[in-house]
Formats: sequence, C-alpha cells, structure tokens
Amino acid sequence: MDCMKLNEIKLTNPYLQLDDDCYEKVAPTPLDKPYLIHVNKDVAKTLNIDEEELQTDTFVKFLNGAYSPEGTDSFAMCYAGHQFGHFVPRLGDGRAINIGSIDKWQLQLKGAGVTEYSRNGDGRAVLRSSIREYLMSEAMHGLKIPTTLCLGIIGSDEDVRRERMEKGAIVCRVSSTWVRFGTFEYYASQGMFKELEALADYVIGENFPHLQGKNDVYTMLFNEVMVITSRLMAQWMSVGFTHGVMNTDNMSIAGLTIDYGPFAFLDDFKHENVCNHTDVEGRYSFANQPQVAKWNLQRLMQALSPLASMDKMEKILLIYDKIYIRYVHYYMCKKLGLEGTVEEDPALIDDMFDMLEMLHVDYTLFMRTLSHYEHKGDRTALLDIGTHHESMQKSMHNWLDRYDERIQYIDKTERKKQMLANNPKYVLKNYMLKEAIDAAESGDFSLVDDLFKIAQNPFEEYPEFERWAKETPDAYKNKKLSCSS
Repeated sequence: MDCMKLNEIKLTNPYLQLDDDCYEKVAPTPLDKPYLIHVNKDVAKTLNIDEEELQTDTFVKFLNGAYSPEGTDSFAMCYAGHQFGHFVPRLGDGRAINIGSIDKWQLQLKGAGVTEYSRNGDGRAVLRSSIREYLMSEAMHGLKIPTTLCLGIIGSDEDVRRERMEKGAIVCRVSSTWVRFGTFEYYASQGMFKELEALADYVIGENFPHLQGKNDVYTMLFNEVMVITSRLMAQWMSVGFTHGVMNTDNMSIAGLTIDYGPFAFLDDFKHENVCNHTDVEGRYSFANQPQVAKWNLQRLMQALSPLASMDKMEKILLIYDKIYIRYVHYYMCKKLGLEGTVEEDPALIDDMFDMLEMLHVDYTLFMRTLSHYEHKGDRTALLDIGTHHESMQKSMHNWLDRYDERIQYIDKTERKKQMLANNPKYVLKNYMLKEAIDAAESGDFSLVDDLFKIAQNPFEEYPEFERWAKETPDAYKNKKLSCSS
C-alpha cells in the first residue's frame, strides 16, 4: 500500500455509533503560532502517512486541529470513574479531543481546548506535561510494555496558567482504544444497560475480535481484561515504574499504559515510593499497584454485572493474584538470566528487592550491572551502587552467593545475552525529563531529540549519553509531582 499524503487520509469514527449521551461533538481550538517540536516517524509509518508530509505546514495544522482530513467528526468522550477510591459519576475528556481513526488506530489531540467535560478547566496542556507524555509513551513502547503512543508534539506562543504561566502544547496521541474501565462504569451507573451492551460489543469488535460469536462473551471479555491487566502490572513492577494515578478512569480496557501524569521510575528502590504529591495516603504507591489494579477490576466487574454473571466473574478474579505472580516471576527470571524456574526462585527475587531497598540501590543500574556479572566474579561494580557501609553490604554478598549457586549451570553467554535484552541501560527518570523540559522552555529541543533516541532503544549502549545511565543525583531523587505534570 502506498503511503498517504495528508489530503488522502480518510478518518472513520466508529465510536460515534454508540449512544450520543456518552460523547460530545466538539471541534478543537487551535493554539496560537504553533510549531513542530518532534514527530514520531515510526508511528507515522504505522498510520501509513507519507514521511515527506511530516515536515510540512499542513502537518503542524493537523496536529493543531486546524486541518481536518476527510471524515473528521471530532468529539470528546464521557466516562465515570473511581478517583482515589471515590466514585465520580460524570467525568470525561476535559482537554482531549478525538479526531477519528486510521485503520482502527484512534487519534486524539491532547490540549486541544475546552469540552463539555473540562469542569472549569481551560482544556489546554502545557509544554512540560506534553513533553513528559510524548517521551514517556515512547519509552514504555521501547521497553516492550503496552502503551498508548504519540504521533507528534507541537508547541505554541499561547500562554496557559498553571502554578505559573506556561506555554501551551498539543500532543497527538494514538491508541487502539480510549475506552476505560470508567466508560463502563458510566453506562452502568446511569442504568443504561442497552447502551452498556453496545459498548461491550464495540470493545470486543475493536480490541478482542477473537471473542466474537463465543458463548458467554461478556464473561470472557472480563477474563481477557483481567489477564492483560495483571500482565501490565507485572511489567510495570519489573521495570520499577509507578503510574501515580490509577483511578478507574485511567485504566485502559485494552491493558495499555494510559494517561501519563505524575509517573516515575524508581530512583533508589523503595516499595512504598509515592510519586504523586496529592496521594497523601500512598494509595498509588509503587508496591500497591497490583492490588489497586485488582480493586479496579472489581469495579469493572460490578459495571459488567448487568451483562455477565457476578459469580463467574468473581471466580475469575480469584485467580488474579496467581496470574500476576506468574507474570512477575516470568519477567524477573528473564531479567535475572534464569532458565526455567526452581522452587527457590520466588524467594530469591523477593529477597533481592528487600536487599535493594535496604541498601538504597538504584534498581535500573543494579539490574544492568548484574547483566555483566560473571559467575563468582568481581562484585566491585555491584557493591559500588548504593550504601557503602561494610556491614550493610554483607546482605548483597549473601544474596550474590545465592545467585551464584542458582546460575552455576546456566550457559554464561546465553545468560548475559538474555539479561542485556531484558534490563534496559536507560529509563527516562524524572530528572532527565526535567532537564529536557527546562531546555525546551528556553527554546532548545535538542534534549527532547536525545531522550527520544534513548527511549526508542533503551537496551542499547550510547557512549554519548553515559551520564544518564548512572544513578539519579541525590538532589533529584524521589521528587513528587502534581497531576498537571
């Protein structure tokens, strides 16, 4: 198939076939004096957009909502959600406007203006939060973790007030769906059961077509969502990622990482790390994420109860913990270079986490350094990470003794190859993103380019970026961020 020029794009809007109470048709409000900051050529290729189009004024207008391809029928989605455990019956896209789909890839302009669901907000996004989402979605994709994607990001000369005056920006987000757990909660809470069924059928057709025509299809839908959600949590935990705001309206029905706000990768390993400064009770701490996801699945189960048996769904949810643990062990064994599993592996993994926390060790740096460790080899590089007190380092020696015993019969070449392919050299920590944002706010986007390169291939060696593979400087460790981040 030949790549499309922008004037050849034909958008579709299958979501608009659902009940019109669940969306508002609204046109984007373009930013003043827009300019292109970065474009994701891989996503453009996925959408079959001609690469030559990506540097044109028309492409900037497209990202700004000022150019409407054939079939554009833009809208904002309505949904409900449990926010920090409390049900809010009517939420929605307060600053994101859907412009249509290309081959089932749904495009959305985040920061494109006021909608019915803006709740006294301005409908805008600022450069700071937009750069964070643009880079982080690509970083998660580079780590092989399911995520929404971004086609491009534009800046502008338009002032937007947050804690201070900032410049407005728009990110064009791309996803296989924007339906959330909270979308189902909205229909269910309104007693709109016919519409709830239509939504479920839509989601099955878009994201789970293999379920079509099956018996008890809505129970099977819940089972699918339970499994992919447990896998996503295991992947987050395996790389030390904290989402920060796991409300049910921030949970993708397709098991994607969605809505990047006050996220963080761990600096020093800490189970109870909280990255969102409004999360005063630590509900969405790093360690809590798997059980919060289970709690959110319970809310989805209740929303689906008009369509599927609660007894059956409850039995499905009973195996969530077992499936989650199996996924965690699968990903961690890959990271530790282990073949198969033995009875002692879960304890070896859990004790490693406890050891890392006690020694205040940088998780990403430790795992990458361990990838180069030889059986009964030199431990200096590992011991140099984290706390240096000799008595505390005994715990690392003890753990490495156990690790040596476990890997003694594993081919060292294959083990190293496996570990380097599963332990990234780089993750985009918040201090790195802040450096790129500070430069961008002064008109220098070179660090956005650099971090995007790292994000695409985080397992590679980049000698010119070696400083970003080191542990986070003490002054920037474990900073909490706001939801407007």
